[in-house]
Amino acid sequence: MAQETAGRTLRSAKWRADHTAAVITTWPANPAKRTPQEWDAVREAAPGGPSLASSVITSRTRQITAFVNKHGRMPVDGFEVEDAPRTARMLPLSACDGQQATIERADDPGRALLRVQLPRRPDPQSYGDWAWVACPIMLPPTIPASAVLHLPTLRLHQGRVRADLACTHAVPKTRRSGHTIALGVDWGLNTLLSAEAARLHDDGTITVLDSSGMFRAAGVLAKQHRLRRLSEHLYTKADHYHRLTAGVDTHYLTGKLAMLAEEIRHVSDRRSNLNDALAGAAARWAVDQAITAGASVIYVEDLRSMEARGMGCTINTRMSQAVRGRIVERMRHLAAETGIAVVTVPARGTSRNCPQCLVPLRHRKAPDRPTTPGWKWALCGSCGWQGDRDSGACKRIAARGLTHQSKTVVDRVSGAMMIRSVVDRLEAGAVVTPLAPKTSRDRSKTGPTRRHSACPTPRRRRTPSPTRPSGPAGQRPEGHAHTGRTRLPRAADRHQGVTTISTPTTGRHRPRGATLGAGFHLHAHATPSRWAIPLPDTTSDMGSLN
Repeated sequence: MAQETAGRTLRSAKWRADHTAAVITTWPANPAKRTPQEWDAVREAAPGGPSLASSVITSRTRQITAFVNKHGRMPVDGFEVEDAPRTARMLPLSACDGQQATIERADDPGRALLRVQLPRRPDPQSYGDWAWVACPIMLPPTIPASAVLHLPTLRLHQGRVRADLACTHAVPKTRRSGHTIALGVDWGLNTLLSAEAARLHDDGTITVLDSSGMFRAAGVLAKQHRLRRLSEHLYTKADHYHRLTAGVDTHYLTGKLAMLAEEIRHVSDRRSNLNDALAGAAARWAVDQAITAGASVIYVEDLRSMEARGMGCTINTRMSQAVRGRIVERMRHLAAETGIAVVTVPARGTSRNCPQCLVPLRHRKAPDRPTTPGWKWALCGSCGWQGDRDSGACKRIAARGLTHQSKTVVDRVSGAMMIRSVVDRLEAGAVVTPLAPKTSRDRSKTGPTRRHSACPTPRRRRTPSPTRPSGPAGQRPEGHAHTGRTRLPRAADRHQGVTTISTPTTGRHRPRGATLGAGFHLHAHATPSRWAIPLPDTTSDMGSLN
């Protein structure tokens, strides 16, 4: 178990050292902004560079820049940039054989029995100094009853021992190509995920299935942003106290420094739990959308391009702190259980071009929210398409994935499916064909308009109406009763309260005499009240009662 823990630590250190060496050997002229040629050079030098996220390269660049500003020279390797790695407090039982640990299911499907051989004394000398210890484990409901359990990894959490259990069960096999229905997923800032399903027909045309949806997490992201700012403030304060104490244990600020360290750990745990909950909810929502639409593949925007520049420190930080990588990981895990493939596609031009004609869009404010800042609404000047820019990007991602599905490759290291580049010939056909307007029935002229019967009923009365009687009795004449009005009576005001939806006064559609705020619909109006009999005066009655 100790050797396995050391091996994991060494593999992680080698991964970081190789990427740091790749950034050092291809150091750009301007570290704040690389050119496309410099990005290609650093990806060729880094192991797994074509599928490496740009945030990893950017973080290594900032780390090396901080080292240069502090020491005035470039680091030799990654071991000068980082401190010595710390060993996690865990025991990987998977490195043991059956003589050290075993696990089996109990009679109850929700329970398992873990047996571990532990020493009786600190310095065991013989086999008799060891004893078997039985540890019952409660299984979560997400583990199927037919799954094969593997030895867990034991770790300490708040004074208790937790077991990270792994299991294996059969799932449908995913396909790289041959998909006809796909779900396109686009990333956003406040609207974290936007999804749209599309279908590839036999003639090569692509149409949408009218199953779009958005996963809005503005409240959770705002809380995450507040916790990040609190964590930065605590780290700055702890560094200041650390400089003042200068490593002296008897300093009066040592106790406050220990309290700050505990508070930093508490805030970090809150951020980690919030990220896990958000990633699980977003991934579950995306997979449910694909299952509902009957899609066999989910095309996700490539995370390597998710890097904001020139938008201010606040937006850039919120883009980098989002849990998009964890969402994709959870999405692959949940989608594999139902045989749905998750493929990443290049994101260049998905929000910029029209999904129907590939012409650059014009972005403006949303028409239903003219006072909200931003450019969420997209308008095409060529074909006339308009809608939310995230909805258009979903359609572009789904169409691009269905068209380039023959170019899907599998990464040998991670096993993830991806489309690395866009082919111009295929991209020209990655357009969404608009659906024809739906009609209730065929209204074409194929025969006579009205049926001819043997005895047609006259459309109007041929016999004149009787004369108006002088008394109350008699037959009602044809038409409306003559009440002296020149037009029909209007409805009375309904006196609705503040929850009434009112009609805007700036529009062109406003009928004469309409009372605003008396209808349940935008074009439902109520006329002003006209009382025929005035209300009686009750002032004297109230005075007598008083």
